Amino acid sequence: MGCPELPVQTAAALYLASRLNREDFDVTAAGNRAAISLLLNSDPERHYIKKVMDIDRCIGELAQKRMDFDICFAFIHSDSGIAYLATVKALSTARTVAVIFGKEIEPLIEAGGDSIIIAAKAVHNPAPIRAKIDEVRSWAALMR
Repeated sequence: MGCPELPVQTAAALYLASRLNREDFDVTAAGNRAAISLLLNSDPERHYIKKVMDIDRCIGELAQKRMDFDICFAFIHSDSGIAYLATVKALSTARTVAVIFGKEIEPLIEAGGDSIIIAAKAVHNPAPIRAKIDEVRSWAALMR
């Protein structure tokens, strides 16, 4: 997760983490300092976010092949999010999911490429992006 400029990002990340935890995924949240701080302040007992790491450290670990993931959700509301998605796709074997939100989502959707796309016009209200997340019945099923 990048800059938490849009409030919907934190709510969507926590909701998605809760869904993934119910499916027994080992969830790691990677983001910049502000994004991680908001997550941890919103989930102080770490019910949903069990592990966190700096996004640049995560990219470095992927580049060095010291870690990888089965699935990676990139939270995107600007071009920089697309750049991180492309970086992960180049360095990782993970299935990628572009979670796109904001006011102007169409260009970002086009730039999402062959990733699974979850997109909704959402800035403050997380309900539209949550509805799109709920359209996926099982994340584990997508891995098969």
